[in-house]
Amino acid sequence: MLKVCSVSYLNSIPFVFGLENSEIGVDLSLDIPSRCAEKLQQDEVDLALVPVAIIPTLENPSVVSPFCISSDGAVQTVCLFSEVPLDQIDTILLDYHSRTSNALVQLLCKHFWKIQPHFIDSTSDFEKDIKGTTAGVIIGDRAYDYRNRFSHIYDLSEEWKTFTGLPFVFACWVSNKPMASSFEKLFSEALKFGISNMELALSEKSDSFDTQIDKMNYLTEVISYDLTEEKRKSMKMFLDFIS
Repeated sequence: MLKVCSVSYLNSIPFVFGLENSEIGVDLSLDIPSRCAEKLQQDEVDLALVPVAIIPTLENPSVVSPFCISSDGAVQTVCLFSEVPLDQIDTILLDYHSRTSNALVQLLCKHFWKIQPHFIDSTSDFEKDIKGTTAGVIIGDRAYDYRNRFSHIYDLSEEWKTFTGLPFVFACWVSNKPMASSFEKLFSEALKFGISNMELALSEKSDSFDTQIDKMNYLTEVISYDLTEEKRKSMKMFLDFIS
């Protein structure tokens, strides 16, 4: 049985629901994005929803499905939080949950915002250190908890859209070995089932997430799941920037 890892965030509910209600028969685990990446890099799983930034680190990566986690503009759950404007930031704490968003904020600093802060890898509870001229990247559902605590919030997907005119792809389904075409077809059908039955997926899974937001609006209007050609172009541009 193939081992599969998905992200344990609200935005992955349709994927998890689809896989759990299919007959594809995989050993499914859930984790934060950085751990999904590590599991695939270390061959602990065969296939995972991983931060796109880690794709170049894999020996034999293959994008398995035409679905992803992306946003065309503001994503709300991937932000740089600060008490001061960009030009006054001297340090940025990088979220230990993240790989792609950490790379994205460094790219934006260099190529778009034209600032040169120090970057520090964080550990748990780093959020309390976001103060003064020290800003911090916070990703995932917990980002909502900080939206009213800081006077300056920079949505990284929205900033990428302003910079490039393109949507941003945060994560996609990647294997570290060739997958049978028959499996890829069944896998994508399972994901599509979850996306097509969002209301049912939410009714079954949303109690696990206590964020006080309109979850249906977030999943249907903010998050975008189709890995279109435009998004593939954006993903290539991002990977070229950080290579």
